[in-house]
Amino acid sequence: MRVSDHDRERTAQQLQRAFSEGRLNQLELEDRLEIALTAKTYADLLGLIDDLPVEQPQVNDVVELESKNGHLKRSGDWAVPRRLRVTSKYGSAELDLSEAVIAHQVVDIELDLTYGSAKIILPEGGVANIDAFHSDWGHVTTADVPSRPRPGAVHVVVTGRTKYGSLTVRYPRKRWFTH
Repeated sequence: MRVSDHDRERTAQQLQRAFSEGRLNQLELEDRLEIALTAKTYADLLGLIDDLPVEQPQVNDVVELESKNGHLKRSGDWAVPRRLRVTSKYGSAELDLSEAVIAHQVVDIELDLTYGSAKIILPEGGVANIDAFHSDWGHVTTADVPSRPRPGAVHVVVTGRTKYGSLTVRYPRKRWFTH
């Protein structure tokens, strides 16, 4: 799969952070940045960040959204925290990450929905692991969304449960414009 400018930039930012932390020397940074900024596919990015630690969530990077029976929705240009907890007894949740600002590679989303459903829209190229999400009477769907982490791609990890609702994880719908 071909990478976007955003994928290349995200990988470059991670490399620069590693350099500022002393994990890479100047020569290693320059070599890896050259590869990252000219990458055409995810295969080109492999190995550039594999030996660097995955960023861990910090306490102040947790946001909690709660509703008893309303619809929780985040879309457009919004800052995605490292960890997002969504709780709703009767309502639903829609988290559109496709145009959001995501400053870290891994996003943990914990869903606690009793009768509600959730929809998560990933940015192009993003991946989502939903193995730790359970639905007692509903369904869990990912439409052609890979679950394994990819270099430079946002990795969303969904945990939690819904008793009677469902979870859908997908990419944005393609828009067709007529002139």
